[in-house]
Amino acid sequence: MKLTSFLSALSLVSLFASAPLSAQVSQVWVSDNGNGTYTNPIIDADYSDPDVCRVGDDFYMTSSSFSSLPGLQILHSKDLVNWTLIGAAIPENYPIAAWDTHTQHGNGVWAPSIRHHEGEFYIYYGDPDNGIYMTKAKDPAGPWSELHLVKAAKGIIDTCPLWDEDGKAYLTYGIAGSRSGHKSVLYMSEMTPDGKSLIGQSHAIFDGHENHPTVEGPKLYKKDGMYYILCPAGGVSTGWQLALRSKSIWGPYEEKIVMAQGKTKINGPHQGAWVDTPNGEHWFIHFQDKDAYGRVVHLNPMKWVDGWPVIGVDKDGDGCGDPVTTYKKPNLAKQPIATPAESDEFDTNRLGYQWQWHGNFSPFWIYNNATDGVMRLYSVPQEEHYKNLSDSRNLLLQKFPAENFVATTKLTFAPNPQLKNKGERAGLIIMGQDYGVISIEDTKEGFVLSQSDCYKSLQGKEEKSNASVILEADKETPKRYVDYKQVTVYLRAEVKKEKDGPVCTFYYSTDGKKYNKLGNTFKAKEGKWIGAKVGVFCNRPIKNNDGGWIDVDWFRITKK
Repeated sequence: MKLTSFLSALSLVSLFASAPLSAQVSQVWVSDNGNGTYTNPIIDADYSDPDVCRVGDDFYMTSSSFSSLPGLQILHSKDLVNWTLIGAAIPENYPIAAWDTHTQHGNGVWAPSIRHHEGEFYIYYGDPDNGIYMTKAKDPAGPWSELHLVKAAKGIIDTCPLWDEDGKAYLTYGIAGSRSGHKSVLYMSEMTPDGKSLIGQSHAIFDGHENHPTVEGPKLYKKDGMYYILCPAGGVSTGWQLALRSKSIWGPYEEKIVMAQGKTKINGPHQGAWVDTPNGEHWFIHFQDKDAYGRVVHLNPMKWVDGWPVIGVDKDGDGCGDPVTTYKKPNLAKQPIATPAESDEFDTNRLGYQWQWHGNFSPFWIYNNATDGVMRLYSVPQEEHYKNLSDSRNLLLQKFPAENFVATTKLTFAPNPQLKNKGERAGLIIMGQDYGVISIEDTKEGFVLSQSDCYKSLQGKEEKSNASVILEADKETPKRYVDYKQVTVYLRAEVKKEKDGPVCTFYYSTDGKKYNKLGNTFKAKEGKWIGAKVGVFCNRPIKNNDGGWIDVDWFRITKK
């Protein structure tokens, strides 16, 4: 099993871009109650800053992906409750040179918008360090065009286009105080009809400093001759939904708070998307910030009263709704229960769409061969400037799928016996600004399985080992491994919600039946603008002309 040529290696970038896998239903979170109602969140995972558009009977969603790749994951639904992953608009690498050597925590894709115009899907987003980007596709499952830089800039975020009836096009956006030293203002610019560049000077159209601090995430619409901007204000975990309207796209804009937390437990509620259905209903999809669990996706009813949207349920009639927990599903054709993919048996020639790398991807990291029924990750040499695993771009991760779950994987570790200094390492990791890991390492003493953690990893703190055991090599090694010794082990992380957040306990097994707890419990923490993630990795500390690997047989998300 090896890469036969450079071209075949490059072809691996299509790992995420072939036909969809068979549908999965989560064992740990299903929103559809099966009785005509749903319970929020509709997706209990970190699809931050969601935006949605409808084309006919189909709904398509994308969300912020920041530095994770593939980026701009695309989800599909026919009833706004049951969603599946169908692809990603940025399939491989981000077009910035620095991303090839450094993990770009919190940078990259901020708050995208997805729209359908003249037979094509468009996604716009603001990269706070580089400017406004656009990509488009005729099929939302891909392929998507290469990223086009609409405007080079620093500080622009949260972009959203609108094509007007007269053929003119516009783009609204917010600004990031962390880059520009200025925030809480929304801007509008005219755009060329092809959507590739801005025209003339942008204009400030709304200042939220007095009444709506940290106004951001504008979504631009037109209804009954009026221009509407739906946007959050007041902060990610503490704010409210604001509606602006004007007869002119340039303003002035009237303002009204149209949804707030009220007496509910749904904090925020933060930015999202208005969509209508073919039969005339109106709905709003937005996120709720749940710290280490990320920014999870909610669905709320929406109606129009006196020219203003009212989102959620307005019990006191003041025009400002409260978000719902359980509610009647949209009046759409009944759909099978479906959820974004979680588990992966690695029995096809591509990874499930749930997987994302921790940074820019190299095709030399992975070999997928459906005939073997495993995913092979090669041990990747770590850069000299890496302080700990948070710097490793080759972590293969997915979002936390629910508040309580168990992640278990079966892997076979085959380090390169020619590495005199040993040190190759692989395992199961919970990654955020802090991380916890259970890993197997090739040492001079043999195969050492350890549980470790690293607090304040983004500040360069060192990883600490809490407990370890020595594992014996497998008695039989397949001939294709030549003189490589191997060890097969089952690794498990149990994630349980407690009062102050998710607590993770690590286990291992040598037979897949009896699991032994190892080391300390670990309190998961969110990453930079993202929730905690879980996944696998395979690294080595030195650069030489070859290394070992792990063969991952399967990765499963289950109940306890």
